[in-house]
Amino acid sequence: MTRKVVLPDEDRKKEILEAALYCFLQFGYSKTSMDDIAKQANLSRPLLYLKFKNKEDLYEGIFDYTLEGSYEEAEKVLSQNISAKQKLLRVCELILIEPWAKIEGKPKTSEFYETCSKLSPKSTQKYERQIIKFTEQILGDRESAKVFFLALEGLSADLPKTKVLRKRVELLTERFTR
Repeated sequence: MTRKVVLPDEDRKKEILEAALYCFLQFGYSKTSMDDIAKQANLSRPLLYLKFKNKEDLYEGIFDYTLEGSYEEAEKVLSQNISAKQKLLRVCELILIEPWAKIEGKPKTSEFYETCSKLSPKSTQKYERQIIKFTEQILGDRESAKVFFLALEGLSADLPKTKVLRKRVELLTERFTR
């Protein structure tokens, strides 16, 4: 007789978020159902609804999940005794490149961020505020930080491979930290 493994609540939630991320990136938001996500996560739909009230709630959770821990790690980078360029590169690695690597190259990648800004405005606004805050602390002025953020956002507009995105970020940080 096989025993069913019971996962702790946080592990179960991460499993659901991974399954949802997979489904949304493969099929898109509108074509993914809660049933699809439940099946991908290997659980029942009622259990899925115990963790997330609806598809919108789940989608918002994914955006936050892809950035999990990155803001805290970026805060630590700010206090390190390294150059402004190295700080900016490391912060961008944490809050842009690593999350991008999770979604890059999937069938519905282009739809992902667009849908995030519509369904998760609080999360996307927090993301923008955090990047500007970190950049301002590194560069020393708010206007430069805002321009850097806008330029950074444009670097992924054509859905580049992670390696290409990293190179673009290196060029951008070089320009801003001269």
